[in-house]
Amino acid sequence: MDYSMIGKIQKAKEYAEKPDRVTFNSFVLKFRGSNNDYQMSLNAEGWHCSCPGFEKYSICPHIMTMERLLSPMLKRERLQYANGQNVVSDVEKSKQYAEETDRIQFTSFDASFEGGHNTFNITYKDGTWDCDNPYFKSRGVCSNTMAMERLLKGMVKPVTMEIPG
Repeated sequence: MDYSMIGKIQKAKEYAEKPDRVTFNSFVLKFRGSNNDYQMSLNAEGWHCSCPGFEKYSICPHIMTMERLLSPMLKRERLQYANGQNVVSDVEKSKQYAEETDRIQFTSFDASFEGGHNTFNITYKDGTWDCDNPYFKSRGVCSNTMAMERLLKGMVKPVTMEIPG
C-alpha cells in the first residue's frame, strides 16, 4: 500500500463522519422483514415497498427504518403516518430493524458525494462500484467509495481495490 492510499483511507474515515455529504438519488434494496423478504426502492417519484403495509398505507416499517438509517443522506421530508396505520407497532419495528442492518442488502444505488473540492457521482449495482473520481478510475477505489462502505455498514459488498502494475 502506498502513501496516497493511506491518505485516502484517512479521508474516507473523515467523510464517513459527515453523512450529510451524501445525497441518494435512487436505490433498490432487499429488506428481510419479520415474515418475508421485500423489495424496496427510492427514486424521484418517491418510495416503494412490496410489503402489504405499503400497499395499504403508502408507508411501512421498512421505509421508516431506511428513513431512520439514511436520514441525512435522503434530503427529503419523511413520509407522514397514515390514517389507520398501526403507528406504535410500526415505529417499534422500525427501531428494531434499524439495529439489525443485516436485514438490508442494497442491490443498486446512485448517489452524489460532496468531496473536499468536488461533487462526485457514485453508483453501485449488484456488487460493482463506480465513481467518477479520477482516483477511482485509476485504482478501482477512492475515499468516496470507502466512506460509502462505512456509512452503509455491511449493507453493500466491499469495494475491491485494483493494484497497479
